[in-house]
Amino acid sequence: MTSEIRQRAGFEPIAPGLRTPPADQLSPPQSEDEDVDVAVPSRGGKKAATNKLHPDDDIPDDYVTRTLEREPALPPIQWKNLLSEIQWVSAIVLTTTPLLAIYGLCTTKMTWPTAIWSLIYYFWTGLGITAGYHRLWAHRSYNASKPLQYILALWGSGAVQGSIHWWARGHRAHHRYTDTDLDPYGAHFGLLWSHLGWMIVKPRRKPGVADISDLRRNSVIKFQHKFYLPLIFIMGFAVPTVVAGLGWGDWRGGFFYAGVARLVFVHHSTFCVNSLAHYLGEATFDNKMTPRDHFITALVTVGEGYHNFHHQFPMDYRNAVQWYQYDPTKWFITAMQAVGLASHLKVFPDNEVRKGRVAMQLQKLHAEQAALTWPKHSNNLPVISWDDYQEEAKTRPLMVIHGFIHDVSAFIAEHPGGEHLLKAKIGKDATTAFNGGIYDHSNAAHNLLAGMRVGVLDGGYRLASDELAEAERLRIAANEAVGKAVPENGRPPKAQFSAPQDDLDLRGVDARATKYTTPGETYLIRQVGELKANVRDYQGRVGKW
Repeated sequence: MTSEIRQRAGFEPIAPGLRTPPADQLSPPQSEDEDVDVAVPSRGGKKAATNKLHPDDDIPDDYVTRTLEREPALPPIQWKNLLSEIQWVSAIVLTTTPLLAIYGLCTTKMTWPTAIWSLIYYFWTGLGITAGYHRLWAHRSYNASKPLQYILALWGSGAVQGSIHWWARGHRAHHRYTDTDLDPYGAHFGLLWSHLGWMIVKPRRKPGVADISDLRRNSVIKFQHKFYLPLIFIMGFAVPTVVAGLGWGDWRGGFFYAGVARLVFVHHSTFCVNSLAHYLGEATFDNKMTPRDHFITALVTVGEGYHNFHHQFPMDYRNAVQWYQYDPTKWFITAMQAVGLASHLKVFPDNEVRKGRVAMQLQKLHAEQAALTWPKHSNNLPVISWDDYQEEAKTRPLMVIHGFIHDVSAFIAEHPGGEHLLKAKIGKDATTAFNGGIYDHSNAAHNLLAGMRVGVLDGGYRLASDELAEAERLRIAANEAVGKAVPENGRPPKAQFSAPQDDLDLRGVDARATKYTTPGETYLIRQVGELKANVRDYQGRVGKW
């Protein structure tokens, strides 16, 4: 087994040769991690300046672009190099366990105690990944006592997905470089790649840099990493077999069902977070990247299916924020807090969560609104005098309502109140009759009528400006300008400060800041009042049909 493969599987020691300070009592730390310094000998034996252990201390601002440009990807996988590109340890584990499970299902009778025990152990080892590897160590979304840390580390070992150190490093890279070529299991490479491919064959690129210096100081993580190889056999196969064997005499069922078959389900449950959770569902909070929210994904991943929320608020200990959403990992962490084994559960401000949801709702409404047919804008309608209106009404059924001239020829036969009521108002002003004089029409009737506009009555524009169809009262508008425009000379005006700061020089202010709009401000609901402004200059625009 090569050193590279052992490191991928989590078998190699953490940073051999480097000294790490004692781990804190709680993990993750409540505040920013202190940098770990290593003395570098200088000439003459004197102690030189220290080097930081954070791998991203000096990361350039254009790291992603620079890395992709300067570090070419490995050649594509072809039949001639396929065998040399396979990661054999992962490939053997991921292919033999399903085959063993199928053999066990065909040759071993399932008993109720074993079935229940298999389900329980599935959730335990699944929580080792979701509550331990993922939310505790990869994202530091809460603090766990030492006993709980050891429990989660052992349960996670039973899931056989690499050590905490290896798993969390890859996952932090996934979040930092989501949907780029530096994402170790990027969904943009396809569903099969993000589910299994990245473990079966060698990635074409090394994952992007990610800081795990906090994990190097944790005694539980170091213990699990050091003894990971025996732990996966003990927790993955021995424990489920021994419990079923000593408990009710089902040694064979314990091995095949609670051990092997359970492991296959735990594997693909976690893999679905990388694959299915980036394809199935809604972009509830942001559609910039691939993560999605869906109940089915949550159901098969022990609550990790509300992935769009998670990528927007990764340090929140929850995946599901609604009471009816399925998230047993959240419930487990909450229960651990209740018994004193967990603390400092991180929750993103509700205002920001709701803001993200509303921003996406407005974006969807804006797209839906754009697909609808709306009445002609008043500026696109001719302004007609009363005499010309009456003359034209002799040749087609026209009537005035709210200052607009409407052609009702396509609707006159369908009028629920009868044709005679409409015919009686041809060439006249039917505003009073339409608004309750004869019948107080519904919003739908107002909206339908607005689509029949063919002109604006000269002298009646004040009514036209004050009466909008119900569907026109609120409009989702793109918020294109926030803040004052920058003068042509490129220098913003001086801010007004009280003495003695009146002469503060603002030449360093970035002009782009005056035009910046946050994603939450992209679309706004506003009342439509522009009609009045648009028709105020009707005087002098009176024309013919």
